[in-house]
Amino acid sequence: MRVGMMVAVGLLGCGGRDADPPIAAAPQGTSDVPAWTVRETTIVATFEPAGLAEPIERSTLSTKLMGSITVVLVREGERVHRGQLLARIDSRDVDAKRAQVDAGIAAAEAMSQDAATQAERFRALFADSAATQFQLDQAETGLARANAGLQAARASAAELDAMGAYAEVRAPFAGIVTQRFVDVGAFVAPGAPIVEVQNTVRLRVSVTVPPQVSATLRHGMVLEATIEGRPARAILEGAVPAPNGAVYTVNAIVENAQGDFLPGSSATIRIPDGTRSAILVPTRALVREGDLTGVRVKTGAVSELRWVKAATQGTDTMIEILSGVRAGDVVLLGGH
Repeated sequence: MRVGMMVAVGLLGCGGRDADPPIAAAPQGTSDVPAWTVRETTIVATFEPAGLAEPIERSTLSTKLMGSITVVLVREGERVHRGQLLARIDSRDVDAKRAQVDAGIAAAEAMSQDAATQAERFRALFADSAATQFQLDQAETGLARANAGLQAARASAAELDAMGAYAEVRAPFAGIVTQRFVDVGAFVAPGAPIVEVQNTVRLRVSVTVPPQVSATLRHGMVLEATIEGRPARAILEGAVPAPNGAVYTVNAIVENAQGDFLPGSSATIRIPDGTRSAILVPTRALVREGDLTGVRVKTGAVSELRWVKAATQGTDTMIEILSGVRAGDVVLLGGH
């Protein structure tokens, strides 16, 4: 995952800079054209790393059984609800074992009942001094063994029930089927993928940043994000060291209940990174000709078109000029 190095522009609050530079009076000959006096302004610098917007809930479903697929009830793109049956696997082997386990439970219950009867009889005989302590101990031991056998048989039944549950593949949460790996008749082994389900209601944007950029980040911070060129509101989930230790991984959550953003889309997050000085001009001062961007700068009673390099990000009304003008220049507004 690469780290973006673009710096976006955002004006500080009233305490971060002086009042907006005044509109300059136009020199003679251009007095009817409004102008702007260029000054250095303190702005908020942001680090803008790139990443991907992925669903928080995404699951590739498989099974612990080995067998043939008997039915697949969904197709790719279909919306499913939590617990909905998606596919079924042939479980005749499990059904056959279930009959054996049921028979074993019945035998264990009979042995336990018989052992309980024997133990009760020897307790009465021992109380009347008609049986020895050894005989009573033997009866109690037989009862304990019989009860243990019954518990083991019932545990086998519970294990078989758990295995039988894997014959049915159900949706773990509401979402959309994004991939169907099998068709009816396919043979699957334990762990083989069957269906993938994603819930796109909430997306996680993960990016990597240098350690110094992550120092001011706190859980719950609201950050500006861009997903496929569209603005989004992101809530910081956390910033943790990446496995290699050289960078930090930053995760932020974007609510997507309306499905505005597609999973897997490219995304960027704007992370505050201190302040700096910059040259800002109103966006209506820009003159665009093809791929070129310029401003008209007043020099005495006339103006000249000067080509500049403008930042790709700005506010609705202001844009940063990276080169081409300097503090003290007066630029015409309105592109005249």
